[in-house]
Amino acid sequence: MAARCCVSFIAIVFASVGGLTAAHSGEQWPIKFPDAQYEPVEWSVLDGWANDDHATAFASFLESCRALKHRQPGRDSTVISEALKAVCERAVAAIPLEEDGARKFFEDNFRPLRINKLGDTDGFLTGYYEPIIEGSRVPTGEFTVPLYRRPPNLVVSGRRKLGDVFPSKGVKVGRRFGRRKIVAYYDRGEIEDGALDGWHLEICWVRSQVDVLFAQIQGSARIRLEDRTILRLNYDSHNGWPYTPVGRVLVERKLVPKEEVTMQRIREWMEANPDAAKDVRRQNKSYVFFRITDLSTEDEAIGAQGVPLVPGRSIAVDRSLHTYGTPFFISADLPIANEKAGTKFRRLMFAQDTGSAIVGPARADIYFGAGDEAAQIAGRIRHPGQFVMLLPRELDPLAAASNVPLPPERETGFFARFNATTMIDPTAEEVPLPEAKPAIEPDQKAIVQRKR
Repeated sequence: MAARCCVSFIAIVFASVGGLTAAHSGEQWPIKFPDAQYEPVEWSVLDGWANDDHATAFASFLESCRALKHRQPGRDSTVISEALKAVCERAVAAIPLEEDGARKFFEDNFRPLRINKLGDTDGFLTGYYEPIIEGSRVPTGEFTVPLYRRPPNLVVSGRRKLGDVFPSKGVKVGRRFGRRKIVAYYDRGEIEDGALDGWHLEICWVRSQVDVLFAQIQGSARIRLEDRTILRLNYDSHNGWPYTPVGRVLVERKLVPKEEVTMQRIREWMEANPDAAKDVRRQNKSYVFFRITDLSTEDEAIGAQGVPLVPGRSIAVDRSLHTYGTPFFISADLPIANEKAGTKFRRLMFAQDTGSAIVGPARADIYFGAGDEAAQIAGRIRHPGQFVMLLPRELDPLAAASNVPLPPERETGFFARFNATTMIDPTAEEVPLPEAKPAIEPDQKAIVQRKR
């Protein structure tokens, strides 16, 4: 017990000053998790690990492997991504694997590492889903509010591409004014008031701005058209304004009690108070534009890694900290069946998506699928959870600890300057938005062929 405490203590100290180092091809490469604490653990201490469906988890891992295999080397290459590619080569060579073989594969190729934000004992979980929304290809008396594709006058200044969910510092998304100047793009209120009228950007029409908002929050949508055809839409780009959670606005204005804030409760309040909802909605100046995808009705939404999301296996993580494809074993008690957090959730999951509200080393959004049932489950999830990251065995999380001096003793104790705080505002309901692809005109023939 004392030895484990010392190992964890050294890992915490080193994390706080910049990152671990890992042996790779004879060199020491940095693995950086700023403001994080991590501790190696044994498989035997992971509650529920032995009872998980490892064969299903292995199939989800293979999806990430396909994306990792085709990823081009570049500035996003990290020691973890390179190590994961090596594990993926062994995974493909091991096919097929049954349940026991899949579990042994994970245990042989990864080492479990409990991870948290400095000073915290738990991580934080939320849920997201793909909404199914009634709509029409043309405006009607019932369907009057458009979902827009990316405007041609939306431009970016800086290194990162327009569709990036998180533009880096110094990158400006806006519209060109004159020859050189870029000004802020129209915000939500201006767009709702008709700033894009006449640009012919309408993909389809839905009933209300509330439908638009929830499609934008989730980052994708299935539009059930009047002829029962399903139109699949995915995130394409955004207007550059920061996201403001409308749930937080409702709480701050004392319109909805904090403990009652769920996605369903927000929708109910907005539909019951359309005039007040207009102002609340416009506090979130961020606005998302969509593109038509070629997914069939049966296909799941595509995550930011570029792979189909698996309900209950795919999570969105902080992309600035974690590598796509990284496995996490997550333990929590969640309100899956009803409002009470009574379902034991012990599952191996994979980082396959991201989102602007997903911040921190132990923060995840769980994908629950499409439709009303998935929406109800996802809307209830705002709960603590234990995060165990599976680190490829080629990487030694303790390699750096041997020569790291212990910090001087302080009268107030080592953790005095770290307060256990919630990682994000618990009323934040934004969910991950997939990375953009080049804007294209939809294939009308393909649209007609998509049937529910």
